[in-house]
Amino acid sequence: MADFEEAKWYVVHTYSGYENKVMTDLEKMVENRGMQDLIQEIMIPTETVTEITADGKEKTVERKIFPGYVMIKMIVTDDSWYVVRNTRGCTGFVGPASKPVPLTDEEVANLGIGKRSVEVAYSVGDAVNIIDGPLNGFQGKVDEIDTEANSVRVIISMLGRETPVELELNQIELIRD
Repeated sequence: MADFEEAKWYVVHTYSGYENKVMTDLEKMVENRGMQDLIQEIMIPTETVTEITADGKEKTVERKIFPGYVMIKMIVTDDSWYVVRNTRGCTGFVGPASKPVPLTDEEVANLGIGKRSVEVAYSVGDAVNIIDGPLNGFQGKVDEIDTEANSVRVIISMLGRETPVELELNQIELIRD
C-alpha cells in the first residue's frame, strides 16, 4: 500500500527543548519497528550563527530555526501516525488533529529541507554564456559546480584579467557549437 505514495514533509510540535530527544526517540522506534520505508527522514532545521560575546570574542553556535518543531519526511499510515503521535515529548502534528497537513513543495524549498538532485547541462571546463544578473552577456568557462549550494563558479575575462565569479546554476547556459 505505501509503495504508491510518495513521502511528504510534515511538521511535528514538541515541548520546547525536547526537539533532539523527540528526534532520537523517533529514529530508535523507526529502526526497532523496521519502519524506514514509512518514516524516511527526521530533522531539526538549524542555522549557524556567529555571536559576539560580552568580552568581544566571536562564538559560533548552531541555533534552532523553529524551536519546538521537528520536521519528518514520511508516508502517513495508521502505524506511522501512531508512532509519531505517541513519542514522548511530541504534542502532535501541525494541522487539524485528525489529519496531518504536509508542507507544500514551495515551503520545503524555502526551508531548505528535502534535498533535490539538480542536473545541469554543462560541466567543468565548458564554455558558457551568462544569461542573467549584472554580468549578463559575458562569456566564460565553468570552473566549479556546487549543486548543493545552487552555485557555479565561472572564470570570465574582465579588464584583461581572468576573474572568477559566483553565479546561481540557472544564470548560465552552455554555448552550443
